[in-house]
Amino acid sequence: MTTLVTGATGFVGSSVVKALLARGEPVRALIRAGSNRHNLRDLPVETVEGDLEQPSTLRRAVAGCRALYHVAADYRLWAPRPGAMYRVNVDGTRALLRAAADAGVERIVYTSSVATLGLDPGGPADETTPATIDDMIGHYKRSKYLAEQAVHELIEREGVAAVIVNPSAPIGPGDIRPTPTGRVVLDAAKGRIPAYVDTGLNVVHVDDVAAGHLLAYARGAIGQRYILGGQNLTLGEILTLIAELAGRRPPRLCLPGGLIMPLAYLSELAARLGRGGEPLLTVDGLRMARKRMHYSSAKAERELGYHSRPAADAVRDALAWFRRNGYLANIPRISVSPSTSSQ
Repeated sequence: MTTLVTGATGFVGSSVVKALLARGEPVRALIRAGSNRHNLRDLPVETVEGDLEQPSTLRRAVAGCRALYHVAADYRLWAPRPGAMYRVNVDGTRALLRAAADAGVERIVYTSSVATLGLDPGGPADETTPATIDDMIGHYKRSKYLAEQAVHELIEREGVAAVIVNPSAPIGPGDIRPTPTGRVVLDAAKGRIPAYVDTGLNVVHVDDVAAGHLLAYARGAIGQRYILGGQNLTLGEILTLIAELAGRRPPRLCLPGGLIMPLAYLSELAARLGRGGEPLLTVDGLRMARKRMHYSSAKAERELGYHSRPAADAVRDALAWFRRNGYLANIPRISVSPSTSSQ
């Protein structure tokens, strides 16, 4: 029977589709009308148009499917009208999982985010690090937190057979929009990040995240969540890695977040006035940067057999894809220095 993937034209979703096809599984992709289908080009995938805000289209999408990978989400760190984010991430998730259960889908993997987890100032956080809605900074984190709560309720009260995965910050090929993390890679490769704040991220190759989804389907326990992460790095280390691979000088200036905050407000104001699209800096992004967002994938490694490759591989593959697809047309190819390959 068929496997349905939502968000299949996007960054993580298209990687999940390719991983499923590599195993010989028939895939159906739920696609919004007008979506950029570049990531599914030449792939043997059945497509069905639908929208998480239109429940009737979801029932049609899940009909006859054995498995569901719900990867789709409204992933923005800034939105002029955040209501749509809640309708897609929370209401859409609830409607889709109910439709899947009614259609007899045997098992669901729901793609949450490490954004729903707490942070541990003493070391990497894991699936047990406590967090409440009051800890969620910004509408994206709040909407994903509420969506994950909705999934847990469906599991406990309605018997929906779902496993939850929490990817960290994926980097790699196929980031067509690009995502906020992909924008950092592009801006750093173009030399557009002259300074940074003292924060940290967990960087993971998008294909490792996709492989983790399939492992969660095969081996994950219903109702459990699994962090799909990679390497914990400071932002300075990440920008240095990108710069070295792109042939740029890395930024050396580390600034306090409070000093940059006025620029974030101005950047958001300019975006609201229609001057330049999404803001380069966001208030919520700087607020999140006050703590290092480091995580442990030990549970997924232990229970699923998950593993991840070095961050340098993710950045290298992302830059190669961006270059091939015209995002970095003027950035030269360079060989990897010993210092880069060891990170």
